[in-house]
Formats: sequence, structure tokens, C-alpha cells
Amino acid sequence: MTLINILHMNGGSEDSSYANNSLFTKIVMQKVAPLVKRTIKGMANQDKFFDRCFMIADLGCSSGMNTLLLASDIIKTVHEVCQENNQKTPQFQVCLNDLFGNDFNNLFKLLPNFYKTLRKDNGEKIGSCFVSAFPGSFYERLFPDKSLHLIHSSYSVHWLSQVPEGLENNKQNIYIAKTSPLDVLQAYGKQFQTDFTKFLQLRSEELVHDGRMVIAFQSRSSLDPTNDECSTLWELLTMSLLEMLKEGLVQESDINSFNLPVYFPHGDELRRIIEEDGSFSLEDIDIFEIDWDQHDIECNNRGKKTTKSIRAVTEPLFSSHFGNSIIDMLFKKFEKKLADHLATKKTKHLCVVISLIKNE
Repeated sequence: MTLINILHMNGGSEDSSYANNSLFTKIVMQKVAPLVKRTIKGMANQDKFFDRCFMIADLGCSSGMNTLLLASDIIKTVHEVCQENNQKTPQFQVCLNDLFGNDFNNLFKLLPNFYKTLRKDNGEKIGSCFVSAFPGSFYERLFPDKSLHLIHSSYSVHWLSQVPEGLENNKQNIYIAKTSPLDVLQAYGKQFQTDFTKFLQLRSEELVHDGRMVIAFQSRSSLDPTNDECSTLWELLTMSLLEMLKEGLVQESDINSFNLPVYFPHGDELRRIIEEDGSFSLEDIDIFEIDWDQHDIECNNRGKKTTKSIRAVTEPLFSSHFGNSIIDMLFKKFEKKLADHLATKKTKHLCVVISLIKNE
């Protein structure tokens, strides 16, 4: 089965759904919000952005409330900017994008309350808002030429279009690990460069001139992609699988043939790819850290919520490869190992958020 058909967050509203386990992403989006506001205010001196309908796209929107909270914040900021400049607030088109397996129906159920709250918080002078779904891969064209004003993506573009080629030597690992050969690290870096370059070129065709794009990535402070910021979670999952291998619950061949299609770029990598491609200029950048277990500490249960978050994001990938029968045991073991890890180490999670402006 191709990646485009199985890469999605857990749908629905059950205990293991993304909708109920996306607090970490919400924390990230709250920290990204100031840069989004600066980006919109930087567009205020060009009347063409706010003259009729302001077109917004959220790429990798998933199925929880976060994407609608983001849309609400963007609309509120545009409304405030228009009032400050004695302009009429435009209409809004919000384009929600994710892969075909995403639970868009769960999002649609949230729309009545979204529209009601939008009017309540911003008054009747706010422009009409229209929300639509645009399923498909953001490594392909999604929108008509020069149709968008602002693109946002949070913690999505580090997902690759495919598992990199040439990972046969990455035995008993499911991602880049300290034991991974150099060619595995290089394969992941090459795949990200190919994908991100294509992403930039495609979005350049879809944005109006001087259109903006804000992207948040899980990143790393070290040039070494095997450092703890990026690899520890996945190594704990690998250890859980290897423990299940010893218990006869999974096959070694299944572990050796499974690699996660994700890559966490260093800020210097992002700058280099943006400059080499030339479709965009880097307008603004923020870097911040978040404790892995910030939401675990709040509920006084180390590792539990983080485990649920990781499961909500990765379960479709694991179940399509290993089968559904191992999932509960896999994440039970992972939760124990994660709790033990967090009891002795304070681990930070680095986020880089960039604001880009389309070039000529």
C-alpha cells in the first residue's frame, strides 16, 4: 500500500484519536501565533491582499480543532488590521488540506460552532467565511495558479513523500538512530531536500505575488540528526519492538523493512534549501523549545499523554505494516520506557517556524 493512502492521524473522537490527543500541537501553534500575526501585519500595506476574498490554506490540517483555532486567529488578525487601516474586512476562504485518509468529516462537524464563535468574537462587520476541504498530497499541486494569499503548515512538512531509498542497512532501527550507518543519514537528508524543494516550487505557483507562507517544523539544535532531540522517542519505540521480537510477537524481517517517512531538519538546512531554490525569501524566523512532557506534567502522569499523542500520529503506519494485533502491546511497552526515560532526563523539543515571502 502506498504511503499516501496510509499516512494520516487517527480519526474519530475515541480515546486514541488525534482529535483527543493533539494538545502538544496546540501548544506549538500558540507559540507560532506571534509570527503569524507579524506576517499578516506585514501584508497590510498592500491593498490587493484584503480587497475581496482573503484566501488561506492550512496544509496538513488533520482532524482536530487546532486547524479551526488557527483559522479563527488569522481571521481575527486580518479583521483587526483592516479596522486599524480603515479598510473593509474581506471575505475569507479557508482551504483545509490533508491526505485522502484524513477524517475530514470530524472537522465538518465542528464547523457550526466555529462559524457561531467567529461572529460572536468579531462582530457582524467581519467578512463571510467559507471553509472547504482539499484532499491530496502537498507534494503535488493542490490549488489554482496565484489563488492563495497565505499558506500555513504546522508540524506537517517534516513528513516525507516516501520512505527514502537505500535503507537496507538500517537493521533493527525504524528511523535515524545512533547505530544507523552514514548512508542512512544521507538518504534521509537527500529525500527531505528533494521533497522540500518541490514543496516550495509548487506553493510558489499557487500563491499570489508577494504571498506569504508560515511553516512550523520539529527541528534540532545539533547538525547531527541522531542527537536526542530527534532520535530518542523513536529509539524507545524501536526498543519496544525488539522486546516484542524476543517474545515472538513480531518478525525481525518486519522490523528491518520498516522505516518512518519523517525527517527533522536543522535550521541551516532549511535556509540552504530556500536559498538554493529561490522561489521564496526568508522574511522571519522564530526558534523555541518545548518540554516533551509539558502536558504530562499538567496531568501528573509522566509519559501517558505523550504516548497517546505519538500513537495518534503513528498508529496507521504501524498497523498497516505490523498488523492491528500488536498495537496495544507496543504502546504499553513504549509508555513504560518513556516514563522511565522522563523520570531521569529533562528532554527538550526544538521547533523552528519560518515566514516566507514569494519572489517574482
